Amino acid sequence: MKEQIQEAVDYIKKQGVKSCHAGIVLGTGLSGLAKEIDVICEIQYDTIPHFVTSTVESHTGKLIYGHLADKKVIAMQGRFHFYEGYTMQQITFPIRVMAQLGIQYMLLSNAAGAINPNFKKGQLMLLTDHINLFPHNPLIGKNDDALGTRFPDMSCPYSKYISSSIKKIATQNNISLVEGIYAGVTGPNLETRAEYRFLRTIGADAVGMSTIPEVIVCNHAGIPCAVVSVLTDECDPDNLHAVNIEDIINVAMKAEPNLTLLFKNIIANI
Repeated sequence: MKEQIQEAVDYIKKQGVKSCHAGIVLGTGLSGLAKEIDVICEIQYDTIPHFVTSTVESHTGKLIYGHLADKKVIAMQGRFHFYEGYTMQQITFPIRVMAQLGIQYMLLSNAAGAINPNFKKGQLMLLTDHINLFPHNPLIGKNDDALGTRFPDMSCPYSKYISSSIKKIATQNNISLVEGIYAGVTGPNLETRAEYRFLRTIGADAVGMSTIPEVIVCNHAGIPCAVVSVLTDECDPDNLHAVNIEDIINVAMKAEPNLTLLFKNIIANI
């Protein structure tokens, strides 16, 4: 893997990418932050060695490099998912590449379903912890000590410093931000009533189909990270309504300005 990572890094640098202050992963319906970046270059995933391509319609599929809040950032406009048929190593390969490009920390976003009955769609949720229900792990296989330790600690997977800063910015800007535990599942189908009850019973406040593999690799690589979910639907098993991806994207897009404000301010101040 190390050789593949270096090949991708070398190619990306040839396109004009140099130092990177922060990495950003933009989830479903949350690509608007890319419009705030003063672009130096854009690189399509399918041109980068060993990158796979995003098959999800709402995920554009390119790296954006430029200035945001006077800092150089590199953003994934569209991520990869396990349900697309990719391996965990393929899903998290871009995180490995951004780590080698020298990012100091990672900001990730996603769309998630609200399980906590006190949470409402359209709110933002700051992840405090997660429950990994994926059937595979990106660290399975021979470990390369140059990339990270064999047994990375996950007692605090999300940076307390970055998370505290996000909460402070939300308060200063009157942004409704709740905190909670995210459960990661395979998808792509949404959950049944019984599954929502189970997830709530084991302590999940929200559920989604991404992010946790990337967070595991961030921790393995020693990259501080923070995640904000947009809660796009309410998963009350006793009052469950059918939803579709268009509804989810529309809710995410309405919440996007607040997420953009949070991320811009974090990058400006860290």
